[in-house]
Amino acid sequence: MSQFLEFARNHPLLIGGFLVALVLLVISEIARHMRGYQEIGPSLAVQRINRQDNVVVDISSAADFNKGHILAARHLPMSQLSGGGPEIEKLAAKAVLVVCKNGQTAHQAAARLVKMGCKDVAVLKGGMSQWQADNFPLSKS
Repeated sequence: MSQFLEFARNHPLLIGGFLVALVLLVISEIARHMRGYQEIGPSLAVQRINRQDNVVVDISSAADFNKGHILAARHLPMSQLSGGGPEIEKLAAKAVLVVCKNGQTAHQAAARLVKMGCKDVAVLKGGMSQWQADNFPLSKS
C-alpha cells in the first residue's frame, strides 16, 4: 500500500487520468443499463428470433430492405414509428428486435419504441452489415 501511495504522489497526472477514465466508464455503463433496451450480436439475435413472441422490425430504407432482410422481418420506416398507432400497440406485447443497415439508427428507433410502451426491445449490433458479414441467411421476398 505504501508503494501505491508513493506512486500516486510521484505521478498525479496518471492517477487523475485513471480516475477520469474510471468515472466515464461507470457513467457509460449506468447509461447503457438505463436506456431501456439492449444491444445484441447476430448469434443472440437468432436465439431471440426463434422465440415465439418475437418480431423483427427493419427500419432500413425500402431499397435496402428489398436488397435483403432477416426472414419474416417487418419493414417499418422511422416515420411510422413516430406516430404510434395500432401497429406499435401490437409490438408492445412482443419481444422486438430492431434492425437497420449498419446498427446506428436502430438505437433511435429502439428508444422510441421503449417510450411508446414496448418492454422487451433489442438492437442488432452492427445491423444488417454485421448479419451479412457473419453469413446469416437473407430473405429477398
